Amino acid sequence: MPSLKALRSRIRSVKNTRQITKTMKMVAAAKVRRARMAVESARPYAAHLANILGNIAVGADSSAPLLLTGRAQVKTVALVVCGSDRGLCGGLNSNLMKAASQWIETRKATGQTIRIIAVGRKIEAGMKSAYPELLEKSFTDMGRNVEFVHAQTIAQELLAKFNAGDLDEVHLMSSQMLSMLTQQPVVHQLIPFAATAKEADAVVSAPEFEPSEDVVLEHLLPLNLNMQVFTALLESSASEQAARMTAMDAATRNAGEMIKKLSVQYNRSRQAAITKELIEIISGAEAL
Repeated sequence: MPSLKALRSRIRSVKNTRQITKTMKMVAAAKVRRARMAVESARPYAAHLANILGNIAVGADSSAPLLLTGRAQVKTVALVVCGSDRGLCGGLNSNLMKAASQWIETRKATGQTIRIIAVGRKIEAGMKSAYPELLEKSFTDMGRNVEFVHAQTIAQELLAKFNAGDLDEVHLMSSQMLSMLTQQPVVHQLIPFAATAKEADAVVSAPEFEPSEDVVLEHLLPLNLNMQVFTALLESSASEQAARMTAMDAATRNAGEMIKKLSVQYNRSRQAAITKELIEIISGAEAL
């Protein structure tokens, strides 16, 4: 049985840990509100832009930009995985790694060459451990204060590799914040632009362009690329803070329960020690 001194030390240590987790929960709760507002503000713009391009893509012909039509043969595919730079956010990054691994193995089975671009230190570390030969590049320190320039940096590099012929397709995976308690990994095709079934069904007539189709697409396609990456970064940031708030709330409750158990154990040990001392005193008195 641990000594009274060891129990006091452990109770004090757990109380300090509970104070830290409680503070981290409060900080995450404050950050997740701002992150959620940013996501909810970006979603309508990104969705409307995708709908516009989806309307155009349905009627596109072979003369349309390569970023819209894509290449006939897809040999090299890149997966951009957006995670977090910091830990203590529950199973957020492990769920992303699991989903990414399933996607990679499925694509490898078709004979495609896979390349991985990691966004976030935790995803970078996970990919270095699981797929060191596939990891091509990493972007870190972008999750604390997500800015549009971060998305532009990633999107421009992907676009340059696509235009140079190094990549035939690019897919983007991130955690989508469904609620404060649920964050789900989602993946969608980033390059070339792929219209969803919903966007295709929404087309009612052929669009008219002013000044011309080429000029409009030359502006909209890179803008959509930047916006989709930016929205994914915002989603990842909001998911990280929500997951951290949930994880720290659970850690705080667990620490409180542990303190109660240790306190009961300490009181029992203390009472047993006092009782033993009293018995020794009484036994000594009777012996005299």
